[in-house]
Amino acid sequence: MVSRQNNIYSLEELKKLASGIAKTLEGGEVIALFGDLGSGKTTFTQFLAKALGVKRRVPSPTFVVMRAYDDLNLRDVSLHHYDFYRLDSLEEIRDLGVEEDFKDPKTICVIEWAKKAKELLPEKRIEIYFETVEQGKRKIEVKGHRL
Repeated sequence: MVSRQNNIYSLEELKKLASGIAKTLEGGEVIALFGDLGSGKTTFTQFLAKALGVKRRVPSPTFVVMRAYDDLNLRDVSLHHYDFYRLDSLEEIRDLGVEEDFKDPKTICVIEWAKKAKELLPEKRIEIYFETVEQGKRKIEVKGHRL
């Protein structure tokens, strides 16, 4: 698995990182996001969705658990944005049908709080670790097969 570390000092740099990753996506990818509350996972996902062509607002799915976006630049590919923060068990996550989404070649899955579902994640995935180093500065490590 390839690994790349990034020091991010601004929202513009985070947007550039998300855009770069979006350019590598074709459908069928699972992007697992790890990091503390407020570390940039939702903001990164918003930038990624915009880079993929989503025109509408991309709010956090914390209370609804999953939001789907079908208006991507990629033909016949959808983005499923999951947030497992409020879920307490692996069974709750499994009941959502995420394993089927993970296998769908026409779906890009982005999962916030992926550590809660690590046992369900496919072996082939992109992992992104967010760490707040100081106010306004983040260390972001990207691990994956296609970087």
